[in-house]
Amino acid sequence: MFAVVLVGGFGTRLRPLTNDVPKPMLPVLHRPMIEHLVERLEVGGVTDVVLALGFRPEPFQLAFPDGRSGGVRMHYAVEPEPLDTAGAIGFAARAVGVDETFIVANGDIISDLRFAELVTAHHAFGGDATIHLTAVEDPSAFGVVELEESGAVRRFVEKPAPGESDSNLINAGTYVMEPTVLDVIPPLQRYSVERSVFPELVDGRRLYGVSTDDYWLDTGRPDQYLQANLDLVRGARGGGVDGIHPSAVVDAEAIVVESVVGRGAAIAAGATVTDSLLLPGAAVGPGAVVERSIVAGSVGDRCIVTDSVIGAGHAVPAEATVASERLPDPG
Repeated sequence: MFAVVLVGGFGTRLRPLTNDVPKPMLPVLHRPMIEHLVERLEVGGVTDVVLALGFRPEPFQLAFPDGRSGGVRMHYAVEPEPLDTAGAIGFAARAVGVDETFIVANGDIISDLRFAELVTAHHAFGGDATIHLTAVEDPSAFGVVELEESGAVRRFVEKPAPGESDSNLINAGTYVMEPTVLDVIPPLQRYSVERSVFPELVDGRRLYGVSTDDYWLDTGRPDQYLQANLDLVRGARGGGVDGIHPSAVVDAEAIVVESVVGRGAAIAAGATVTDSLLLPGAAVGPGAVVERSIVAGSVGDRCIVTDSVIGAGHAVPAEATVASERLPDPG
Protein backbone atom coordinates (compact mmCIF):
# COMPACT_ATOMS: atom_id res chain seq x y z
CA MET A 1 0.00 0.00 0.00
CA PHE A 2 1.19 3.51 -0.86
CA ALA A 3 1.17 6.57 1.36
CA VAL A 4 1.56 10.10 0.05
CA VAL A 5 3.26 12.28 2.67
CA LEU A 6 3.00 16.05 2.26
CA VAL A 7 6.36 17.62 3.09
CA GLY A 8 6.57 20.52 0.64
CA GLY A 9 5.72 23.42 2.97
CA PHE A 10 8.07 26.28 3.83
CA GLY A 11 7.84 25.86 7.62
CA THR A 12 7.39 29.63 8.01
CA ARG A 13 6.01 29.47 11.55
CA LEU A 14 9.08 27.57 12.79
CA ARG A 15 11.72 29.98 11.51
CA PRO A 16 14.63 30.36 12.18
CA LEU A 17 14.78 26.58 12.81
CA THR A 18 13.58 25.95 9.25
CA ASN A 19 15.83 28.45 7.52
CA ASP A 20 18.03 25.58 6.32
CA VAL A 21 16.17 22.44 7.44
CA PRO A 22 12.70 21.40 6.19
CA LYS A 23 10.26 21.08 9.06
CA PRO A 24 9.68 17.29 8.78
CA MET A 25 13.46 16.78 8.99
CA LEU A 26 13.67 18.45 12.41
CA PRO A 27 14.36 15.86 15.10
CA VAL A 28 11.90 14.56 17.64
CA LEU A 29 13.93 12.74 20.29
CA HIS A 30 17.02 12.49 18.08
CA ARG A 31 15.32 11.25 14.89
CA PRO A 32 13.72 13.30 12.11
CA MET A 33 9.97 13.47 12.61
CA ILE A 34 9.49 12.06 9.09
CA GLU A 35 11.19 8.82 10.26
CA HIS A 36 8.75 8.51 13.16
CA LEU A 37 5.85 8.89 10.72
CA VAL A 38 7.19 6.38 8.19
CA GLU A 39 7.79 3.88 10.99
CA ARG A 40 4.15 4.10 12.06
CA LEU A 41 2.96 3.89 8.45
CA GLU A 42 4.94 0.68 8.05
CA VAL A 43 3.24 -0.78 11.12
CA GLY A 44 -0.06 0.15 9.47
CA GLY A 45 0.70 -1.87 6.34
CA VAL A 46 2.34 0.74 4.10
CA THR A 47 5.08 -0.63 1.84
CA ASP A 48 5.84 2.51 -0.20
CA VAL A 49 5.92 6.18 0.75
CA VAL A 50 6.05 8.95 -1.83
CA LEU A 51 7.16 12.29 -0.45
CA ALA A 52 5.33 15.21 -2.08
CA LEU A 53 8.23 17.65 -2.23
CA GLY A 54 8.65 21.25 -3.20
CA PHE A 55 10.79 23.24 -0.76
CA ARG A 56 14.33 21.86 -0.29
CA PRO A 57 13.95 18.27 -1.55
CA GLU A 58 17.66 17.47 -1.17
CA PRO A 59 17.70 16.86 2.64
CA PHE A 60 15.01 14.21 2.27
CA GLN A 61 16.83 12.47 -0.54
CA LEU A 62 20.10 12.55 1.42
CA ALA A 63 18.37 11.18 4.53
CA PHE A 64 17.44 7.95 2.74
CA PRO A 65 20.42 7.29 0.45
CA ASP A 66 19.43 3.68 -0.21
CA GLY A 67 15.83 4.64 -0.98
CA ARG A 68 14.43 2.98 2.13
CA SER A 69 13.35 3.90 5.64
CA GLY A 70 13.14 0.72 7.66
CA GLY A 71 11.27 -1.70 5.42
CA VAL A 72 9.49 1.03 3.44
CA ARG A 73 10.53 2.02 -0.07
CA MET A 74 10.88 5.81 -0.41
CA HIS A 75 9.89 7.70 -3.56
CA TYR A 76 10.16 11.41 -4.36
CA ALA A 77 7.78 13.61 -6.33
CA VAL A 78 9.18 17.15 -6.69
CA GLU A 79 6.52 19.65 -7.72
CA PRO A 80 7.51 22.00 -10.55
CA GLU A 81 5.74 24.78 -8.62
CA PRO A 82 3.59 24.93 -5.43
CA LEU A 83 0.38 23.02 -6.17
CA ASP A 84 -1.46 23.35 -2.83
CA THR A 85 -2.59 20.29 -0.89
CA ALA A 86 -4.76 18.51 -3.46
CA GLY A 87 -2.46 19.42 -6.32
CA ALA A 88 0.45 17.93 -4.39
CA ILE A 89 -1.49 14.75 -3.60
CA GLY A 90 -2.48 14.31 -7.23
CA PHE A 91 1.02 15.02 -8.53
CA ALA A 92 2.67 12.56 -6.13
CA ALA A 93 0.11 9.79 -6.57
CA ARG A 94 0.27 10.00 -10.37
CA ALA A 95 4.08 10.09 -10.30
CA VAL A 96 4.20 6.58 -8.82
CA GLY A 97 1.10 5.20 -10.54
CA VAL A 98 -1.16 4.79 -7.49
CA ASP A 99 -4.10 2.61 -8.58
CA GLU A 100 -5.51 1.31 -5.27
CA THR A 101 -6.45 2.54 -1.80
CA PHE A 102 -3.77 4.85 -0.43
CA ILE A 103 -3.07 6.96 2.66
CA VAL A 104 -2.32 10.68 2.74
CA ALA A 105 -0.49 12.11 5.75
CA ASN A 106 0.93 15.49 6.68
CA GLY A 107 4.64 15.28 7.46
CA ASP A 108 4.49 17.68 10.42
CA ILE A 109 1.82 15.83 12.44
CA ILE A 110 2.90 13.70 15.41
CA SER A 111 0.28 11.05 16.13
CA ASP A 112 -0.21 7.56 17.51
CA LEU A 113 -3.03 6.91 15.07
CA ARG A 114 -3.39 3.25 14.08
CA PHE A 115 -3.34 3.56 10.30
CA ALA A 116 -4.54 0.01 9.68
CA GLU A 117 -7.69 0.65 11.71
CA LEU A 118 -8.41 3.81 9.72
CA VAL A 119 -8.05 1.86 6.48
CA THR A 120 -10.38 -0.86 7.77
CA ALA A 121 -13.01 1.74 8.71
CA HIS A 122 -12.64 3.35 5.29
CA HIS A 123 -13.35 0.09 3.49
CA ALA A 124 -16.36 -0.53 5.74
CA PHE A 125 -17.82 2.87 4.82
CA GLY A 126 -17.39 2.18 1.11
CA GLY A 127 -16.80 5.85 0.26
CA ASP A 128 -14.15 7.57 -1.80
CA ALA A 129 -12.27 9.08 1.13
CA THR A 130 -12.16 8.96 4.93
CA ILE A 131 -10.75 11.70 7.18
CA HIS A 132 -9.12 11.12 10.54
CA LEU A 133 -10.69 13.47 13.10
CA THR A 134 -9.65 14.49 16.58
CA ALA A 135 -11.58 16.32 19.29
CA VAL A 136 -10.42 19.69 20.69
CA GLU A 137 -11.64 21.59 23.73
CA ASP A 138 -12.17 24.88 21.89
CA PRO A 139 -13.16 24.35 18.24
CA SER A 140 -13.59 28.10 17.57
CA ALA A 141 -9.99 28.34 16.35
CA PHE A 142 -10.40 25.50 13.84
CA GLY A 143 -12.53 24.28 11.03
CA VAL A 144 -14.79 21.62 12.52
CA VAL A 145 -16.33 18.59 10.86
CA GLU A 146 -19.93 17.49 11.43
CA LEU A 147 -20.81 13.83 10.92
CA GLU A 148 -24.02 11.94 10.20
CA GLU A 149 -24.76 8.88 12.34
CA SER A 150 -23.56 6.78 9.40
CA GLY A 151 -20.11 8.39 9.62
CA ALA A 152 -20.65 10.45 6.47
CA VAL A 153 -19.41 14.03 6.63
CA ARG A 154 -22.38 16.39 6.71
CA ARG A 155 -20.52 19.70 6.49
CA PHE A 156 -17.45 21.69 7.40
CA VAL A 157 -17.78 24.78 9.59
CA GLU A 158 -14.80 27.15 9.65
CA LYS A 159 -14.04 28.60 13.12
CA PRO A 160 -17.60 28.26 14.42
CA ALA A 161 -19.05 30.86 16.77
CA PRO A 162 -20.56 29.55 20.03
CA GLY A 163 -23.71 27.59 19.21
CA GLU A 164 -23.04 27.48 15.47
CA SER A 165 -22.05 23.81 15.52
CA ASP A 166 -22.43 20.98 18.02
CA SER A 167 -19.19 19.35 16.83
CA ASN A 168 -15.74 19.69 18.38
CA LEU A 169 -14.07 17.41 15.81
CA ILE A 170 -11.36 18.83 13.57
CA ASN A 171 -9.54 17.53 10.52
CA ALA A 172 -6.43 15.81 11.93
CA GLY A 173 -4.55 15.76 8.62
CA THR A 174 -4.58 12.07 7.69
CA TYR A 175 -6.81 10.60 4.98
CA VAL A 176 -7.51 7.30 3.28
CA MET A 177 -8.43 7.70 -0.38
CA GLU A 178 -9.46 5.70 -3.38
CA PRO A 179 -7.87 6.42 -6.77
CA THR A 180 -11.23 7.87 -7.85
CA VAL A 181 -10.40 10.96 -5.79
CA LEU A 182 -7.65 11.73 -8.29
CA ASP A 183 -10.34 12.21 -10.92
CA VAL A 184 -11.49 15.42 -9.23
CA ILE A 185 -7.96 16.86 -8.92
CA PRO A 186 -6.85 18.69 -12.09
CA PRO A 187 -3.27 17.81 -13.03
CA LEU A 188 -0.55 20.41 -12.45
CA GLN A 189 -2.90 23.03 -11.03
CA ARG A 190 -3.08 24.66 -7.61
CA TYR A 191 -5.96 22.87 -5.93
CA SER A 192 -6.95 22.53 -2.28
CA VAL A 193 -8.12 19.28 -0.75
CA GLU A 194 -9.85 21.12 2.09
CA ARG A 195 -11.55 23.86 0.07
CA SER A 196 -12.26 22.07 -3.20
CA VAL A 197 -11.98 18.26 -3.09
CA PHE A 198 -13.69 17.56 0.22
CA PRO A 199 -16.73 19.81 -0.44
CA GLU A 200 -17.28 18.05 -3.77
CA LEU A 201 -17.10 14.65 -2.06
CA VAL A 202 -19.51 15.83 0.65
CA ASP A 203 -22.02 16.88 -2.00
CA GLY A 204 -21.92 13.37 -3.40
CA ARG A 205 -21.99 11.77 0.09
CA ARG A 206 -18.67 10.10 -0.69
CA LEU A 207 -16.67 11.44 2.26
CA TYR A 208 -16.58 9.87 5.73
CA GLY A 209 -14.87 10.64 9.02
CA VAL A 210 -13.45 8.64 11.92
CA SER A 211 -12.69 10.18 15.31
CA THR A 212 -10.06 8.71 17.64
CA ASP A 213 -8.55 9.83 20.94
CA ASP A 214 -4.96 8.89 20.06
CA TYR A 215 -2.10 11.24 20.88
CA TRP A 216 -2.09 13.98 18.22
CA LEU A 217 -0.03 17.14 17.84
CA ASP A 218 0.57 19.64 15.05
CA THR A 219 4.23 20.69 15.28
CA GLY A 220 3.85 23.84 13.20
CA ARG A 221 4.82 26.35 15.93
CA PRO A 222 7.93 26.37 18.15
CA ASP A 223 5.92 25.71 21.33
CA GLN A 224 4.22 22.74 19.68
CA TYR A 225 7.48 21.37 18.30
CA LEU A 226 9.05 21.70 21.75
CA GLN A 227 6.05 19.91 23.27
CA ALA A 228 6.41 17.01 20.80
CA ASN A 229 9.90 16.40 22.20
CA LEU A 230 9.16 17.00 25.86
CA ASP A 231 6.03 14.81 25.88
CA LEU A 232 8.30 11.83 25.26
CA VAL A 233 10.57 12.76 28.15
CA ARG A 234 7.72 13.53 30.54
CA GLY A 235 5.81 10.36 29.73
CA ALA A 236 2.82 12.22 28.30
CA ARG A 237 3.36 10.06 25.23
CA GLY A 238 4.74 6.60 25.93
CA GLY A 239 6.41 5.62 29.17
CA GLY A 240 8.98 8.42 29.41
CA VAL A 241 12.55 8.20 28.13
CA ASP A 242 15.98 9.67 28.80
CA GLY A 243 16.23 12.72 26.55
CA ILE A 244 20.03 13.03 26.57
CA HIS A 245 21.72 11.61 23.47
CA PRO A 246 24.72 9.33 24.24
CA SER A 247 27.03 11.62 22.27
CA ALA A 248 25.99 14.77 24.14
CA VAL A 249 28.53 16.22 26.58
CA VAL A 250 26.89 17.27 29.84
CA ASP A 251 29.20 18.45 32.60
CA ALA A 252 28.77 16.71 35.94
CA GLU A 253 28.04 20.12 37.53
CA ALA A 254 25.30 21.00 35.02
CA ILE A 255 21.60 20.49 35.77
CA VAL A 256 19.23 19.13 33.12
CA VAL A 257 15.51 18.88 33.97
CA GLU A 258 12.92 17.32 31.65
CA SER A 259 14.77 18.31 28.49
CA VAL A 260 16.03 16.80 25.25
CA VAL A 261 19.74 17.21 24.54
CA GLY A 262 20.62 16.27 20.99
CA ARG A 263 23.52 14.57 19.30
CA GLY A 264 26.82 16.31 19.99
CA ALA A 265 25.25 19.07 22.09
CA ALA A 266 27.26 20.41 25.04
CA ILE A 267 26.24 21.82 28.43
CA ALA A 268 29.00 23.35 30.52
CA ALA A 269 29.55 23.37 34.28
CA GLY A 270 27.03 25.28 36.36
CA ALA A 271 24.51 25.59 33.52
CA THR A 272 20.84 24.75 34.04
CA VAL A 273 18.59 23.53 31.21
CA THR A 274 14.92 23.07 32.03
CA ASP A 275 11.94 22.10 29.83
CA SER A 276 14.00 22.78 26.74
CA LEU A 277 15.30 21.24 23.52
CA LEU A 278 18.95 21.46 22.52
CA LEU A 279 19.28 20.46 18.88
CA PRO A 280 22.33 18.60 17.54
CA GLY A 281 25.53 20.58 18.04
CA ALA A 282 23.97 23.22 20.32
CA ALA A 283 26.08 24.60 23.17
CA VAL A 284 25.23 26.12 26.54
CA GLY A 285 28.05 27.92 28.35
CA PRO A 286 29.09 27.88 32.01
CA GLY A 287 26.50 29.22 34.42
CA ALA A 288 23.89 29.83 31.72
CA VAL A 289 20.19 29.23 32.31
CA VAL A 290 17.92 27.94 29.52
CA GLU A 291 14.21 27.49 30.23
CA ARG A 292 11.31 26.51 27.93
CA SER A 293 13.43 27.20 24.86
CA ILE A 294 14.81 25.61 21.71
CA VAL A 295 18.52 26.08 21.05
CA ALA A 296 20.20 25.17 17.78
CA GLY A 297 23.07 27.66 18.12
CA SER A 298 25.02 28.61 21.25
CA VAL A 299 24.25 30.32 24.53
CA GLY A 300 27.14 32.20 26.13
CA ASP A 301 28.44 32.16 29.69
CA ARG A 302 25.94 33.18 32.38
CA CYS A 303 23.20 33.98 29.85
CA ILE A 304 19.53 33.68 30.74
CA VAL A 305 17.35 32.40 27.88
CA THR A 306 13.63 31.85 28.45
CA ASP A 307 10.73 31.05 26.10
CA SER A 308 12.92 31.64 23.07
CA VAL A 309 14.29 30.04 19.91
CA ILE A 310 18.01 30.33 19.12
CA GLY A 311 18.66 29.34 15.53
CA ALA A 312 21.61 27.41 14.10
CA GLY A 313 24.74 29.52 13.82
CA HIS A 314 23.47 32.20 16.18
CA ALA A 315 25.54 32.91 19.30
CA VAL A 316 23.96 34.61 22.31
CA PRO A 317 26.75 36.72 23.86
CA ALA A 318 27.90 36.18 27.42
CA GLU A 319 25.69 37.50 30.22
CA ALA A 320 22.87 38.44 27.83
CA THR A 321 19.22 38.01 28.76
CA VAL A 322 16.87 36.74 26.05
CA ALA A 323 13.14 36.40 26.71
CA SER A 324 10.39 35.45 24.25
CA GLU A 325 12.55 36.06 21.19
CA ARG A 326 13.55 34.29 18.00
CA LEU A 327 17.19 34.80 17.05
CA PRO A 328 18.13 35.56 14.41
CA ASP A 329 14.91 37.46 13.79
CA PRO A 330 13.00 35.51 11.11
CA GLY A 331 11.62 38.79 9.74
